Amino acid sequence: MRKLPSLNALRAFEAAGRHGRMTLAAEELHVTHSAISRQVQQLEQRLGVALFEGPKNALRLTDAGNRLMLGLTPAFDQLDLAVRSVADTDEGTLDVSCPGTFTMRWLIPRLYRFRQAHPEIEVRLSASSKPVDIARDNVDVAIRAGAGPWPAGLEVTHLFDEQIGPVAAPILARAVADDIATVPLLHSRTRRHAWTDWSRRAGVPTSGDGGNEYEHFYFMLEAASAGLGVCIAPWPMVADDLRAGVLAAPLGFIASGQEYVAMRRSHRHRKSAMFCQWLAEEARAFGAYAP
Repeated sequence: MRKLPSLNALRAFEAAGRHGRMTLAAEELHVTHSAISRQVQQLEQRLGVALFEGPKNALRLTDAGNRLMLGLTPAFDQLDLAVRSVADTDEGTLDVSCPGTFTMRWLIPRLYRFRQAHPEIEVRLSASSKPVDIARDNVDVAIRAGAGPWPAGLEVTHLFDEQIGPVAAPILARAVADDIATVPLLHSRTRRHAWTDWSRRAGVPTSGDGGNEYEHFYFMLEAASAGLGVCIAPWPMVADDLRAGVLAAPLGFIASGQEYVAMRRSHRHRKSAMFCQWLAEEARAFGAYAP
């Protein structure tokens, strides 16, 4: 049998140690400052060691307190993960993993509608384009672009097929349409073969090199908007800028062979199901304006 101290006392100490102040721990756990202090004192008596030292307004962990914190914080994180993995609620935090530029250019401008419909759910976004392992990455929903196959054991919601094309500032639109070879080509490290892929699919010869390369896709789009050249971009990333006249797509868009999907665990809790249903509805409305 495990002979552990009170879980409440351990939680109080961990929160106080993490924040460095008992008042902040009390706010996090929704109890009084005196309750946190009392729980910590009881834990110290139970263990027979001091966990904090110094004046009340500048507490610091003792060596024993530091050693206990090293085990407690990951243990509580693991408990939280285990509880959330089986919880079936329609409120609380929803962790969503999504490529960074797609998050900025498509998801965030529409997310207010989900919040209006479901104010009880807090959507917490993280940026990633890597292959997803929902259990390992501790996410509820993952949005990805690709050609599949998608990981087994996940419920996959199709959002829309990807279409790509050259986009540039309106002042360069005529030059792109007349002879794209006369306009500097812009590249992104995250999609190194974008020009080669588009050229092959569109049947339009380009050198596929030259011009400037940018570390992030978003930087490349900003360079295109500033008139520094022409880049290959997916329709979802530039749709709002095209409507606003910030960018132009003089050669249109073609299918890239990839799709955008939302993935979650099969039979996962209601929050993720509600979010994926909302994503599908937004994608249908967005698809009505696709080129």
